Amino acid sequence: MINWQGSYCGPAPISAELWARWNFDPWALTVLVGLAICAGRTRPGAAAVIVLAFAFLSPLCALSSALFSARVVHHVLLVAIAAPLLALSRPARAATAVALPFMFATIALWLWHLPRAYDAALGHMAIYWVMQATLFGSAYLFWRAVFSQRCGSGVGWVFLGYLAMGMLGAILTLAPSAVYATHAMAPMLWGLSPLSDQQLGGLVMWMPAGLPFAVWAAMLARRAWRATEEQP
Repeated sequence: MINWQGSYCGPAPISAELWARWNFDPWALTVLVGLAICAGRTRPGAAAVIVLAFAFLSPLCALSSALFSARVVHHVLLVAIAAPLLALSRPARAATAVALPFMFATIALWLWHLPRAYDAALGHMAIYWVMQATLFGSAYLFWRAVFSQRCGSGVGWVFLGYLAMGMLGAILTLAPSAVYATHAMAPMLWGLSPLSDQQLGGLVMWMPAGLPFAVWAAMLARRAWRATEEQP
């Protein structure tokens, strides 16, 4: 049995109570305030704090206890939106190698979506925070390295980052059966079977999650174009 009381986001809600499930956890608020002080002076940093607040304090957190698809949205917000925004607010001073951060970020993403690791994280508070810290931290290091590249070379790494997430999404979408014990029953409260919920989450990873990656790739391509125009 999964110990829901050990989950940060609490027990899976029903639709009638979802909008009452805002979370004002003092520890999370303290971390967000600290991030706002450190990085909130820039627009990307302030935007990153807002995205993180939505991910951890809004009813999305509670919904992710019920639906795998909501948990996928939560993870996309962390690794493809909040992490790159924070990286933009604290850019590297010189070009940094991307291969190692890419490897760490990919391993973290795939590892935490293995059924046993995922179910353990959603059932135990400490493991949950290890999951969030490693997903967000490795993604931040990846994006900081990507944004440090010159002459548009970071675009290729953005594509590889999306490929790593998209392949995982495709596997989950095409899987013949549901694999997460955590979401074996709760999706039915929302009119979804566990398999259809998993397929929806996989599709989010596979397709809509590509939008923020496309935005960052376009930003890097534009930056490279401007650099070529400025050269004599």
